Amino acid sequence: MVKAYLISTGTELLLGSTLDTNSIFLSRKLAEIGVKVIGKSVVGDNPDSIAMALRMGLAAADMVITTGGLGPTRDDLTKEIACEVAGVDMKLIEAEEERLRDYFQRRHRAMPEINLKQAMFPEQATIITNHFGTAPGMYLPLKNNQVIICLPGPPREAEPMYENYVKDLLIKTYNLTDRRSASRIIRIFGPGESQVEEMLQEVMDQAHNYNLALLASEGEINVRVTAEGKDYNESVVILTKVTEQISQIMGKSVFGYDDDTLSAVVGKLLDNRNRSLAVAESCTGGFLGKMITDIPGSSKYFWGGVITYSNQAKENLLGVRSATLQEYGAVSRETALEMAWGVKRLAGTDIGISITGIAGPEGGSEEKPVGLVYIALVGDNLEQVREMHFVGNRNGIRTLSAKSALDLLRLQLL
Repeated sequence: MVKAYLISTGTELLLGSTLDTNSIFLSRKLAEIGVKVIGKSVVGDNPDSIAMALRMGLAAADMVITTGGLGPTRDDLTKEIACEVAGVDMKLIEAEEERLRDYFQRRHRAMPEINLKQAMFPEQATIITNHFGTAPGMYLPLKNNQVIICLPGPPREAEPMYENYVKDLLIKTYNLTDRRSASRIIRIFGPGESQVEEMLQEVMDQAHNYNLALLASEGEINVRVTAEGKDYNESVVILTKVTEQISQIMGKSVFGYDDDTLSAVVGKLLDNRNRSLAVAESCTGGFLGKMITDIPGSSKYFWGGVITYSNQAKENLLGVRSATLQEYGAVSRETALEMAWGVKRLAGTDIGISITGIAGPEGGSEEKPVGLVYIALVGDNLEQVREMHFVGNRNGIRTLSAKSALDLLRLQLL
C-alpha cells in the first residue's frame, strides 16, 4: 500500500479563520487511486514547523503533499523549506519567468521582482502549471522512490492541479493502475447522522470486505463506502451491491453520489423536465439563489430571485397582503405562501419557492424562536409549505434553510 502524508501550511489555518478543505479533497482523491493517507499536519508560516512536518512525513510515508506557502511574499516558504529538507538547490527557470511576466502583462500590471521566487525550482523537479494563479506547483522525486509535492493553498488552484497533473504523475511513479480498492460516496439529506447510522446498522455489522464511514456536513450526511476485493473488478462488484443496499434502505433521502450537489441534482431535474424556477428569499438573503447559480448553465431553468427582507419589500415586490403580515407575521405559513405565489406571478415561471424565517441570533420569541423557518413551494396544481426548526448559528440556519428548499423541490420533481 502506497502511503501519503499531508501538510497544510498557513497561520490562518491555525487561527481558524480559514478552513482546511485541501486535505479533505486530497484524502478522498488519493484513496480513489489506492493511496492511503496515514496522517497530516497543519502548521503556520514558520520555517522550523514546516521542516519538522516534512521530515515527519518523509519518515513515515512514500509521498508528502503540501498545500499553501507558494506565494511571492516573505512568509511563503514551503517550496524553499521542502528543497532544503530534500538537500537540493533551486535556480531560476527562464520559461517560468516568462510565464510570470506574461501573466502580469496580460493584466496590465507591473510584476514585482519578488514574484521571481515563484519561478525558481530544482532541475530534477517537474513544474506543475497553475492555470488560475501565479504560483506553480512542484513534483520533486527523491531517493527511495519518495516524492514531495507542493501545491498552492487556494482550492480553486490546488484542485485542478491535482486532477490535471499530479494524479497521472502519481499513477506513473507508483504503478497505481492495478489498484484493488473501489470507493463511492452516497450523499444523503434529511435524516441526522445518528438516524442514518441506526438505519444502516445491519449493513455496517455485515461488513467484512468493505467499510463504511459517515461524515456530517451542513445538514448532509455523506456515507463513504470502500470495498476491498481480491482485485479492482471484484471491489467494484462489492461496491455496487453495498451501494444498492444502502440506497434501498435510505430511499429518497439519497440525493446523489460522489461529487453530486443538491443544487446540481435539482438543476438537472428542472432541465430534464423543462421546468422553470423563481425564488423569493427573506432570512437567507440570496443564498438559495447563489447555490442555484453556482451551477453552470442554470439560466436555462432559473429566472432569478427576489430578496424581500423587509415587510415593505414583501408587499411592494411580491404582493404579500398587509393584512397577512399584520395577522400572521412575516415568519408564517401564510406569508411564505403569498411570497411564493408572488414571485411565481412576477417571473411567469412554472415553480415559485419562498423562504422566510428567523436566522438569529436575535429576533426570536417563545412563540417564534430562532431557527423557525417556513419554506413554500407552489406551481400548477401544487401548493406546499414546510415548517422547519433548525439549531445553530446564523450562517448555519441560513445554509440549512436554502438546502432544505432545494431538497423540497427535488422531492417534488421526483
